[in-house]
Amino acid sequence: MSRASEQSRRWLPSYWPTWLGAALLRLVDLLPWPEKRLLARGLGWLAFHVIRIRRRVVFTNLGLCFPEKSAAEIHALARAHYDSLALGLFEVCAGWWARTGDLPPSRIHGLEHLQAALARGHGAILLTAHFTTLEICGRFMAEAIPVGCLYRDPNNPVVAHLMRGQRERHMSVAVHFDDLRGLVRTLRGGHAIWYAPDQGKRSKSSEILPFFGVPAITNTATGKITEMTGAPVVPYFAKREADHSYTLTLLPPLENFPTADASADAIRINQLIEEYIRQAPEQYFWVHKRFKARGPGYPEVYGARKE
Repeated sequence: MSRASEQSRRWLPSYWPTWLGAALLRLVDLLPWPEKRLLARGLGWLAFHVIRIRRRVVFTNLGLCFPEKSAAEIHALARAHYDSLALGLFEVCAGWWARTGDLPPSRIHGLEHLQAALARGHGAILLTAHFTTLEICGRFMAEAIPVGCLYRDPNNPVVAHLMRGQRERHMSVAVHFDDLRGLVRTLRGGHAIWYAPDQGKRSKSSEILPFFGVPAITNTATGKITEMTGAPVVPYFAKREADHSYTLTLLPPLENFPTADASADAIRINQLIEEYIRQAPEQYFWVHKRFKARGPGYPEVYGARKE
């Protein structure tokens, strides 16, 4: 769909409730953080107990990825996840609209690894995963150093317009996730690009590989992109702390990457992501159907009912 047709579609009456919701969120963003956290706990409770948004998916994912946990532990983790999701919504608002001075405290460890990687002149792949803190921590990173991102437009044209506009405002460049040529060109131009390969889909660059020991469609293109551009892969993970501050951790570029074995490289990335998910599992995006559409020979773990 062209930008012009999307622009006309987003003003249709069917999308007026979305505009109203965005206006309400803009007002909520003006609240102090203690009030937003309290409101998030209420919304988390509502989404978990009453609306039950994708609750079945969350319980399935957690049960598959943490088989060592008891039913009570899985329930508690799922409940905490919904609080994290709700707070993540307000963090999106802050990431988009808040003034720098109104952002909560944050710290970045290892920024020198990204700076050194960029100094090589081939850009850098800022490797991460989909956590509920995605937007606000992207803002923290962009405040410290120019960073670009990959984006995927939601189906709702209003949300797509708002998301794209704010990311283009704060990020050095925004590249559509399907635009491989644009990504390669951007990396060759010396940009750091936020890149999260943990939500796989069937493609020429995917395989069924273990994620938390469970077969999942896995993106194997990271090594190919590195080969095409010479961009080093700098792992980056963010965490919301108990004191309501945020810690962003950048690791040294992956050594001996890529290898001749794209599958082994992708498994290595999955294991790295798993390590950081385990540090704050409630903050990972468990509402995503990570183990769907795996093909013949694999069970449909989410069932037939839509959520």
